[in-house]
Amino acid sequence: MNFDQFVKDITENKWNVFGTEVYESGKLTHSFGDTDGLHEIYSATKTVLSVATGILYDEGRIDLDRSILEYLPGEKHLSLSKKQKARWEKISLRRLLTMSVSDLPFRAEGENWLDFSLACEIEDPEETGFNYSNISAYLIGVALTEVLGSDLGAFIEERIFAPLEITSFEYGRSPEGYFYGASMMRLSVHDLSKFGLLLYNGGVYNGVRILSEEYVDMATSVQQMNREGGYGFFIWKYRGGFSINGKWKQKCYVLPKKGVIVTYLSHIEDDSHDLLESMEKNILGIGPKERKAFQRIAEMEEIFERVTSGKGSSEDLKVLEKYYTSADWKKDFALDEAGLLPAGLKRGVLSEDGIYNLLS
Repeated sequence: MNFDQFVKDITENKWNVFGTEVYESGKLTHSFGDTDGLHEIYSATKTVLSVATGILYDEGRIDLDRSILEYLPGEKHLSLSKKQKARWEKISLRRLLTMSVSDLPFRAEGENWLDFSLACEIEDPEETGFNYSNISAYLIGVALTEVLGSDLGAFIEERIFAPLEITSFEYGRSPEGYFYGASMMRLSVHDLSKFGLLLYNGGVYNGVRILSEEYVDMATSVQQMNREGGYGFFIWKYRGGFSINGKWKQKCYVLPKKGVIVTYLSHIEDDSHDLLESMEKNILGIGPKERKAFQRIAEMEEIFERVTSGKGSSEDLKVLEKYYTSADWKKDFALDEAGLLPAGLKRGVLSEDGIYNLLS
């Protein structure tokens, strides 16, 4: 790990990074910049909402597979047309948590976001493609408020922020006054890291269990596939671990196999990957050799799939046999064991069972 070089890249390139932290085996080992001041975390707010959802799930107060309508204010049912009611009855809490509801716009508008959301026309409510929408998080927030019968923001302060020892924070509300779980929150780098630690430790922080291990496993596993490699419950898949993501490069990367957590808050309004690539190179050790290995694995995987499907040639089999007996395969296998492969990269070719079945 070369944290100093990571900091040098940030300062020399004048990347607008407020602060960053690195944890190894659950302990803070490196920090730079403003790690205690409040900054916008944008969509990283959704992970806070996911933790609140998990607490109510653990208490048996919500069923993730029941319709969102069952958890919304009763009078809203009566105001829906028969067609709209039939549509929303097919949308479960799980579907909203995994961003798998088609046709929802990115955000709600107007003075009543609940009315706006329920008026959205979902042509095929059973279609489960990935569709990132703040409305999904907003509706989960409304549902949790109704289940509690009290303010969700106050619940988060008492049941999440207090045990995480988070004393300085800000959050927003919808026009109707609901806690807004999609964005609008401000936390420090250090306090966002605590959510990474909570999930890294299976729902425990400083010896206090806040979430069940069952919920953490579900929330951080791929529940809905997308082009980035997968999505859990308001948590993104990242390599062999997962990440908490905000709009303008607010990040908390958690790699359980490597025992590393990296958090940074920034405000960089572009699509560049420079900051990420510097972090991966200097903190995770992913450089040109590793990226070349990722390409090699992808190429070998294509051949592997051809051979195992019965469409491969004798030359394909020879290429695989040579790969399996090479040092390259061992290096690629080690990268997978360390959880450093890209989340969307298929890796059947690295399976030891796959080798046995192919060569026997």
